[in-house]
Amino acid sequence: MKTSLHWDGEAIIAVDQRVLPREYRLLRITSVAELIGAIQSLAIRGAPAIGLAGALGVALSARLHRAAGETGAAAVEADAARLAQARPTAVNLAWGVRRALGRLAEGPEAVLAEATAMLAEDAAVNGAAARRAADLVRSLTPDRPLRLLTHCNTGRLATAAVGTALGTILELAERGCVAEVLVDETRPLLQGARLTAWELGEAAVPYRICVDSAAAAAMAQGLVDCVLVGADRIADNGDTANKIGTYTLAVAAAHHDIPFLVVAPESTWDRTLPDGSGIVIEERDPAEVTHYAGTAAAPVDADVYNPAFDVTPARLITAIVSERRTVSGGRAAERGTSADTVVDASPSDRIAALLTSFPDCPEPGVVFRDLAGVYAEPGLLAQLAGHVTRHLGAGFDRILAVESRGFVLGSALAVLAGVPLTLARKPGKLPGPVYEAAYDLEYGSDRLELQKGAIAPGERVLCVDDVLATGGTLSAAAALVEAGGAEVAGLAVVVALAGLGGRERLSGHPLLALHEVTDAK
Repeated sequence: MKTSLHWDGEAIIAVDQRVLPREYRLLRITSVAELIGAIQSLAIRGAPAIGLAGALGVALSARLHRAAGETGAAAVEADAARLAQARPTAVNLAWGVRRALGRLAEGPEAVLAEATAMLAEDAAVNGAAARRAADLVRSLTPDRPLRLLTHCNTGRLATAAVGTALGTILELAERGCVAEVLVDETRPLLQGARLTAWELGEAAVPYRICVDSAAAAAMAQGLVDCVLVGADRIADNGDTANKIGTYTLAVAAAHHDIPFLVVAPESTWDRTLPDGSGIVIEERDPAEVTHYAGTAAAPVDADVYNPAFDVTPARLITAIVSERRTVSGGRAAERGTSADTVVDASPSDRIAALLTSFPDCPEPGVVFRDLAGVYAEPGLLAQLAGHVTRHLGAGFDRILAVESRGFVLGSALAVLAGVPLTLARKPGKLPGPVYEAAYDLEYGSDRLELQKGAIAPGERVLCVDDVLATGGTLSAAAALVEAGGAEVAGLAVVVALAGLGGRERLSGHPLLALHEVTDAK
């Protein structure tokens, strides 16, 4: 597999993207200063690629300082700080530097091992995202060879291998699903015309270069079935920064009802930013606009506005696809952020109309709330799952559904969000070693069990059940998640019963209820 950068044993080897397509040149980078220059001059570019280059840069610094007889970490940390600031918009750069720096205490070889492992991971991550996104494209578009449009460059040149949005296009081409790709030229540095066109030519995929300002006209003429782009930073609500011109494409695609998909690795999400307003937009050298190939193309005294990126609001994005999930329908833009219970008014009335109550069941004094009518209503379960994902966005990696009625909503959520589903079962139903958590009910006590290894340490897990009463069941589910070394991302229920202490018991976790019964007794 061809890669855009690698480690040759002593130095970083990278394709010089400044001179393509007229020349294929490899850079041999032997110092951190050279690497920063390569990143800032766009010899190495693309959010995933500069993240990997940053990690390799930390490894290079660690080896150089060891060779100079320096044993302290301060010099390497200073190099890492300079690397992380080389380009401010793409979050992957700081992510790659931070991950490699985390191994510094183990020595330079450990740092290098981490960086080279990240290179291998990149190919696997991009391949998984491309396959997932290709499947989604086929589900959203006509059953015929497709006309696709892409912006900037998101192939192997922008990653280490495979690519993100362009990787998806190549995956679709391998399946025989591509009639033609319209390649935005991507002003002012022509990453589309120079780099994406070059990669498509190498892969023998039919393409035409499209002037940026002609993309909307192409959509109006029916020349585009789907728009595929990458991302340099994704805010927690799904607002997405990408190469300047992406926002314009999203507006045009929304107007023409054309799917607009963002394909990017999980490392591109910035959970520290609630929305896109906090994304720092890099402004670049005016000469990139006023000159072409070194020749002046504008008056010498012209002022220039040259942002490298723009931010597309989540509401304009059909779906964001990573190697692990699909966040669809712009729902991330409406994510709830409060730790309090969120009651979604939209489906509440429908649930109330279909909810039935059975007094003295299963014991005298207990009112059983039956959701059978809710689940039997055609299309309502999908609507409920949609409301949950709209509020929680991409804030979870896995769903833990509680036996047994939690399985219903949990399954629908897993399908919609594109995340794994794990089941918390009653005692004796799971093979192998398990974690156990006991809990009290309105009318007795019980236990939940979770197979050891069913969830990965560090995962963000959404616990799902049907009804919240005293909170015992969901409290036990949360305890199982924490026993497995994972994080409780939130709790979701169809119905919350007020006055039984459930919300108070679970006050330490974000809780989403689609309907609340105020007279629960």
